[in-house]
Amino acid sequence: MTDRIPYLGRVCPNCDGFPVVAVSSGLCRDDHGHLHTMTVTCTTCRGTGCVKARRVRISRLEVAA
Repeated sequence: MTDRIPYLGRVCPNCDGFPVVAVSSGLCRDDHGHLHTMTVTCTTCRGTGCVKARRVRISRLEVAA
């Protein structure tokens, strides 16, 4: 596969780019046999899947060198 994937920003380290998931407890089902699920979003990236790159501080010694 030679297709390039476009860079969409830095991927969130907590959710690996999958910010919204459906979670079920697996304990109870309704009358039709369906599991109840909750939609949960990543708290680090707030559901975007990307985080901003951290700013790196440059010390005075590195600038002078």
